[in-house]
Amino acid sequence: MSDERDIFCKIIDGEMPSDKVYEDDDVYAFNDINPAAPTHILVIPKEHIASLWEAEENQAELLGKLMLRARDIAKEAGLEEDGFRLVLNTGAGVGQSVFHIHLHVIGGRDLSWPPG
Repeated sequence: MSDERDIFCKIIDGEMPSDKVYEDDDVYAFNDINPAAPTHILVIPKEHIASLWEAEENQAELLGKLMLRARDIAKEAGLEEDGFRLVLNTGAGVGQSVFHIHLHVIGGRDLSWPPG
């Protein structure tokens, strides 16, 4: 396993640019550079957790905070009326391309089900 930090760690540390929409002591959120909808925001913990598989019981409060911040960010983005989709990919086979746990807040257009 590589000791290199992932792109999200570099964004959190200010080494790579991002279009930040929210930040607090535990959570960082920014607009996705390849949006799947008019609103597509990534919500990440500042603590590195590779995926849900690696999450520990002592990180449950942080994971819950991610969910609540995602809700608040969606409301701030104007998605309260029509709703939003919250996506958490776990594993390369389902689309996780950055191995730093992150939530996708997606909305602003009709979204079909099931997703592709």
